[in-house]
Amino acid sequence: MKKSHGVLKSFFFTCALCACAAVFAQDNTAGLYAPGRMRTAEEGLAAEEFRRGVQAYYRGAFNEAVMLLERALSYKSDDNLILDWLGKAYYRSGMEGEALAAWKRVYDNGYGGILLQNRIEVVSERRITGTSYENELRYTEAGSFPGMNGNTLIFGEPVSVLPEDDGSAWIVAYGTNELVKINVNGTVVRRAEGPLNGFDRPLDIIKLRDSNLLVSESAGDRLALLNSNGGFIKYIGAKGRGVGQCIGPQYLAEDSNGNIYVTDYGNSRVDVFDKDGNGLFYFGRAEGGFAGLQGPTGIAVIDYRVYVADSVTGAIYEFDTAGNFVRNLVQEKTFYRPESMKMWAGYLVICDSNKVISVDTSTGATYESARTGNAPSRLTSAVPDVNGNVLVTDMRSNEVYVMAKMQELIGGLFVQIERVNADRFPNVTIELRVENRHRQSVVGLREENFYITENKRPVSQQRLVGAASNNTVQDVTLVIDRSSESAPYTAQIQTAVRELAAGMNGQGTLRIVSAGSIPATEYAGSPDAAQQFALSALKTPVSHDVPLDLAFRLAANDLINAEPKRAIIFITAGGVTQNAFTRYGLAEIAAYLNNNSIAFSTVLLSPRAAAPEISYVCENTEGGEYYVYRSVGLASVIDDLRALPSGLYQLSYVSSLNTNLGTAYLALEAETYLMNRSGRDESGYFAPLQ
Repeated sequence: MKKSHGVLKSFFFTCALCACAAVFAQDNTAGLYAPGRMRTAEEGLAAEEFRRGVQAYYRGAFNEAVMLLERALSYKSDDNLILDWLGKAYYRSGMEGEALAAWKRVYDNGYGGILLQNRIEVVSERRITGTSYENELRYTEAGSFPGMNGNTLIFGEPVSVLPEDDGSAWIVAYGTNELVKINVNGTVVRRAEGPLNGFDRPLDIIKLRDSNLLVSESAGDRLALLNSNGGFIKYIGAKGRGVGQCIGPQYLAEDSNGNIYVTDYGNSRVDVFDKDGNGLFYFGRAEGGFAGLQGPTGIAVIDYRVYVADSVTGAIYEFDTAGNFVRNLVQEKTFYRPESMKMWAGYLVICDSNKVISVDTSTGATYESARTGNAPSRLTSAVPDVNGNVLVTDMRSNEVYVMAKMQELIGGLFVQIERVNADRFPNVTIELRVENRHRQSVVGLREENFYITENKRPVSQQRLVGAASNNTVQDVTLVIDRSSESAPYTAQIQTAVRELAAGMNGQGTLRIVSAGSIPATEYAGSPDAAQQFALSALKTPVSHDVPLDLAFRLAANDLINAEPKRAIIFITAGGVTQNAFTRYGLAEIAAYLNNNSIAFSTVLLSPRAAAPEISYVCENTEGGEYYVYRSVGLASVIDDLRALPSGLYQLSYVSSLNTNLGTAYLALEAETYLMNRSGRDESGYFAPLQ
């Protein structure tokens, strides 16, 4: 990626009024300020306000940063660096329109180059919704993990893959009878060969609801239950034709009750086991107008429907979870040689010879998502990973392909330096967020994926300190609707608060905000203390006019400097009052949450649907919508939020720059590389004043 123009390197400022020095970047034609040159009083005031604005930004005080940077511009209106930083502060404040206007003005001045152009394009695209799923499903190869490294065999005949939440993935190696775990860069981090007698032609792998792994052994006529690290626990099933037995088990699926479904190729049926591995029943024989399964392969369970692909008939059949035939979802002879089938966002993703096909479960319509070309190929498994890619196993070429959207490959990664801590200068710590163009976090990156420079020179002692995706602690703010509509639901509100507090397991900070006529923070502290919550303890009275925009902003403000994993949970009957979003619009609220990585979920106190305004915020941010009396309780809501991926990384290094007693603006650049994609951000900071 081309490096941006006008990057600030050094600048000395002397002023009799403020006796301070600073560094400013100018446009490409003006060049850099010469060190030691006398400055006007306006330039000196601009320098001081700019320094304070940058520091406020890194403290998370974005409104203060906007005010200070606008004040700096009032003294020096032609400074592109100040205007660029003002755009950053607007962006983090949720005012994306103002941010884009500032950046476009800077870009038109000849500042920022391709880096700024890419930032403008990404932020503009993220504000456009309504892209069809068909277009979203078109993928191309972004890289691959080969089974051979020169003459060294890494794995043989990959047939299935299981992506993990940390960016790693388990590969089922049919040819070498093992499981191989690789990290996001393709480095092998673990091998599992089963019990003492080993696997016997492993074919598929899934993660069960209890985090254990289940592997089908097609030649062993059984299933192998493993722990999350690949350690063998026990066998499930045995060779035969009865209930709980199988011949040549193929692919696996699990339903919401923990029941296990296995396509039994040798018996031309689907075998069903309970969560403990006991045989329950089998289905797929001829009945009514259904001729019966002939060569079942891929299988997936979505809600209360079971979908089975047949390699002989080339169709996909739909059953209920009791095994009753429902319909032909995809007609016979549609596929040539279908293999594994996985669910993704309500769709089915299935491999067929050299193609990856997506299937609409409502209509049976098919979309070609990717193909490997005319080279000999046998694709057997295609599974979406946590980073928005699709991992595809090619048994014949002995490779695992990493497929990505063409737009992602062209645009690269979206990298943002969110915070710089130089309190212990020259030791510097930065927080860096890595996402794709569609705001999906990129997780699992290692130290070798990052390259940090200052003034275009590599820093020393660069080290990856940690990744937020590995965090198990989360800060949560509960926003309680104090409108007259929600007032009658006292018992439901108390139940929601107590169960959510219990779900935090005593970790993190719980805050409670009352959304009344004037929103207020009612509590901040340990979640354990809220397990006996009583609605009568709230000081905010019920109101007919509840400005939810102010309540959500207040809740978000307290989370800016909270744990990297953070969320707002809105407890409401579902309605909104007349002036709910007059100060801040829905788009601004959603942008403020998204641009600061704050998830938003809703707990509904009544079974009716939420108002469109609430649904908009929920649908356009991370999180979900839940009913207070859901059968599994509300404690798992915290688990859902905690499991959301986070692309925030913390890195440290030692700087060699001259701080000029803390008044010099120190330029900082960070690049991230992942296979054939990369991203870059440029920023800067001030060391402590001396």
